[in-house]
Order: sequence, then C-alpha cells, then structure tokens
Amino acid sequence: MRVLSPKTVAEACAMLADSGGAAVPMAGCTDLLVHWPSNLAAHDRTYVDLTRVTDLRPVRWTDSHLELGALTTYWDIVTDARANREFPVLVAAARTVGAIQIQARGTWAGNIVNASPAADGVPALMACDATVVLASLARGGLTREEVRLDEFYQGYKQMRRRPDQLVEKIRVPRRSWAFSAFEKVGARRAQAITKVGAAVTRSDAAWRVVANSVAPTVRRCRAVERAIESGAAITRPEEFEPALRQDISPIDDIRSTAHYRGRVLARVLYFMLRGVAPGVT
Repeated sequence: MRVLSPKTVAEACAMLADSGGAAVPMAGCTDLLVHWPSNLAAHDRTYVDLTRVTDLRPVRWTDSHLELGALTTYWDIVTDARANREFPVLVAAARTVGAIQIQARGTWAGNIVNASPAADGVPALMACDATVVLASLARGGLTREEVRLDEFYQGYKQMRRRPDQLVEKIRVPRRSWAFSAFEKVGARRAQAITKVGAAVTRSDAAWRVVANSVAPTVRRCRAVERAIESGAAITRPEEFEPALRQDISPIDDIRSTAHYRGRVLARVLYFMLRGVAPGVT
C-alpha cells in the first residue's frame, strides 16, 4: 500500500485530484481494517492519511451550527458537555457504535462515506438535518459544495461525492429540539450490527424520522413524517406499516428477514412516539 500524508486540506484535495480518483481518504480506519485480511485488492491502493490535517479535527460551535470536522470521533461528541445538552440524539447514537475503543477512533465523516445501510451515526445526523461539506481543488484554490445528508445517497454505496472531493466537515443546525430519540435493535446490547434502527426528532422544522438497515441506504421516512404531521390516529404499531411500505425496502439477510425488519420498525416507532406525537396513542 502507498500512504500519502498531507498537512492541510488543500494538500489532501490536491493528492486526491492528482491520483485521478484512485486515492482513498483515510481517518479512523475502523471499517478499512475490519476487511483488511481478506480484501487483498485494498493492499495495493493509495491512501490519503488525514490524521495530520489539524484543521479537520476540532468540534466547532457557531451561533447557528455545530460543525464536526472530518476527524471528529464519536467519543469527541460523547464527552462534549454542550453536545450532551443540545444534541442528545447524536450522543445516544455514538454510544451504540462498537466498543469505546471504536468510538475513540471511528469518525462521523467515515460513517457517512462508508455508506453502510446499517450506519448508526448517519440516522442521527440526518434526523438533525445535517449537511455534508465537500472540499475539492479548483484553479482558484479550494472550492466547497454543501449537500444535505438526506440527499447525499443515490443508491447502495453510491454518493453525491466525486473521487476528488473530501468530506471536510459536517454542519448540524442548532435548534430547540422538542423531542429527539435514537433506538437500535441488534443481536446484543453492544458491538452488534443494527438489525433495525431509528432516529426521530421534532423541532420548528417539523418531524424527522430516519431509519437504517431497512433499505439500500439510510432512509428518511417522509411518508411516516407526513402521517405524524397529519395527526391521524395511530393506536397500534401495525398502523405505521402502510406508511413504512412507501419509505423502506428491507431485505432478507444473515441478520434478519424483511418481514421482521418492517414489523419491528413499526413497533419501535410506535413505542417511541406514543404519547409524544399527535394522534399516536
């Protein structure tokens, strides 16, 4: 393997551009190393190690946003007192990712670009209306593009990110959250891949319902959001299922079945929202 070690965002973007799209940005490596012994093709690739790019590390707070640099880890948010107060849904999601050792190395940006349908950090970010800031090198210097996270995925492992673009940071609007919750269903309480998961928030921007492990990508459930906003009476978990069928497309795999996933997600949402959302009783 060949490893490049930039010190600035501009250098990192130049290395990605010069590689013709062949180089892979590398941060926490928690996904890369899991498959390393069996993925022999990965041994011959070029990697851009971002760990020396100090501008990508900090958690930044502005008047309007929380900004997670590309090197911000789950543990950075778990241990951030302000994040615990303002974004408990992010903290709840971060605590479900592997063991503490993984939380201390794994990055939110890496969770996004790994593009797993079972990603745990992505639903919480998406439920908070996060956007992805992509940096690339142009003739005049660095240029940036901002993409809503709920519009970032175009299919399984397909993203609105060019090979020469680097995820520089994630921007999460600071709002007053009337409700936020995260739930993960797995084979055990820790260090398990999600069978069914959901993140739900309510702010002045209305309800957001996001599910993972039930479609080719993490999926915002807009039909469910409309059902909640309408105030329609929902008195049993099964009454979420018609809306869910418009939003999700689960499959059978080694961890679960499509039927189980649809049924359990309906129950998760019902008991999460009962007595909280209008009409859900």
